[in-house]
Amino acid sequence: MTTPSALERPTGVPLGQRLAARLVLVPALVLTLLPPRRIRSVLGVLRRGAAPATAVEAQAARDALCAVSLRCSGPKGCLPRSLGAALLCRLRGTWPTWCTGVRVVPPFTAHAWIEAEGHPVGEGLPDGYFTRLVSVEPVSPPPSR
Repeated sequence: MTTPSALERPTGVPLGQRLAARLVLVPALVLTLLPPRRIRSVLGVLRRGAAPATAVEAQAARDALCAVSLRCSGPKGCLPRSLGAALLCRLRGTWPTWCTGVRVVPPFTAHAWIEAEGHPVGEGLPDGYFTRLVSVEPVSPPPSR
């Protein structure tokens, strides 16, 4: 027996952000087909030269992805949602921390998410609810002399 449910999708996302989200959706879906180490290496290249994303920028990117894609707004859409949000932030010149990991408390559940300013973005869960297994953080610029 199934339980009826409704997906909550963000409203009020500007047209430009929705178009940009549609643009990064296909590459995000393609990335989901790669093994984790390849995803990590591709994201490692893409993050170069980007400033760390703020929580507001990361939340806006996540909301835009959820507004244009039912798959990304669904409960099993964490991987394309997190990849798409990271790519969308990169289009704007910033980079959130992209993470994959597992839930700390049973039952075991794998999850992918983005973080900004040291906290998960848009998850509605406390810090430390998931343990990171793989992460791609923003590259800090070398210290100036």
